[in-house]
Amino acid sequence: MISFNYETDFELENETLYEEWVSKIIDSEDKTEGEINYIFCDDEYLLQKNIEFLNHDTLTDIISFDYTMGNLISGDIFISVERVKDNAADFNTEFIEELKRVMAHGILHYCGYKDKTEEDSALMRDKENQKINLFNQ
Repeated sequence: MISFNYETDFELENETLYEEWVSKIIDSEDKTEGEINYIFCDDEYLLQKNIEFLNHDTLTDIISFDYTMGNLISGDIFISVERVKDNAADFNTEFIEELKRVMAHGILHYCGYKDKTEEDSALMRDKENQKINLFNQ
């Protein structure tokens, strides 16, 4: 089950389309869909989570709490809409494309992909691009 929660004035248009897409991402990695909760928020909200749970006093676009067990993908994915907007401007891309990248990024972490090394980051970026392409299929 995929759910979308809002702690800011932002809301996804056509949640069903995004729900189907996230399911496709999980299926494409030969995983099983568990409970995925997306929480869209602002910088301040996510900063508090970052400090409280990770002891990081920095802004970030995403924090994910992974409850995956084996192939059953589950977790809470917090996304700062403000940070995604700023990143989209910095990377000269559309907001919605950057949002899809971040949404896919959280799921890919649950599937076992990392991004701490250059090699891992390159693979993660490649996977993100593949998953974004699934959106309109």
